[in-house]
Amino acid sequence: MTFRSTKVVDWFLLLSCNLMWASQFVMVKLVQREMGPLFAVTFPIALSTLLLIILVGRKPGARITKQDLWTFVLLGLAGQLVAQLFITWGVRLAPASDAALLALIMPISTAVMAHFLLGERMTPIRWVSFGLAILGVLVCSGVDWTGLNFGRGYLAGNILIFFSVLGSAFYNAYSKKALERHSPLKVLLYSYYVLLLVLLPVTVAIEPAGFTNLMHYSTTVWVGLAILALFQYFLSMVIFLNVLTRLDATQAALSNYLIPFFGVIIAAAVLHERLTAFMIAGGMLALVSTLLITVWDDAPRQGLAEHENPSPVV
Repeated sequence: MTFRSTKVVDWFLLLSCNLMWASQFVMVKLVQREMGPLFAVTFPIALSTLLLIILVGRKPGARITKQDLWTFVLLGLAGQLVAQLFITWGVRLAPASDAALLALIMPISTAVMAHFLLGERMTPIRWVSFGLAILGVLVCSGVDWTGLNFGRGYLAGNILIFFSVLGSAFYNAYSKKALERHSPLKVLLYSYYVLLLVLLPVTVAIEPAGFTNLMHYSTTVWVGLAILALFQYFLSMVIFLNVLTRLDATQAALSNYLIPFFGVIIAAAVLHERLTAFMIAGGMLALVSTLLITVWDDAPRQGLAEHENPSPVV
């Protein structure tokens, strides 16, 4: 497979990730009808961890050093814990429209973190891609602008959503360090270990009813939990981390602008909301921008070439 065709495959993989992530707000709202935010995060992530344990098994890999452990702790706490718990909690306290708008800062946040944590650079083609993506999102996002409310009544929820976005951005950028030595499956598994080590005892202490009511949840809620566990916290993350081994964090993060577009499609399919010409046009702009930065941005290849053929020492 050629370099260009590999990047086309990566583009399609990123599309699938964002399609799965687009359903998060709906699923989180759905399951919290019968449980608290702590259990709504802890239980599906615990199921995803079991799946990862089965897949990772006893596969050989690089020895885990003290530096690796520190990296996993940061990914688990500053990344996964902040991202997953705060978005679940925040959506409970603030309108989904606010969450959709605040989520638009994640690609930019990831680019900034990737610059300072990883030394990634912003090329002209990346700036063009960001511009196209933002324009596309503003056209098609489906955000209910009249329903936005950043008043005092929703301040706590909006702050939680904001920090959740920063947590996701940190995880997207900082996980590149761990992926240099370990497989995507192992990186995700160990970050979940850290997350559950903190979150599980807190959930048992604060929301014990979540466990005692397991046999009484409705079928709809169980479907929501299964989708969160299998697609949101497992499959999408495994795919994304695999792609991240080949792309810069900035490139991969730009695809997050597709989440609002896919959210509109999901709303049209599930809630029978109408797709407008503006929504379709905006979605096409977002698709083009991700295609541009994923397939035609040669910065990672050039960096790889420089690494494989270093300049002679003078």
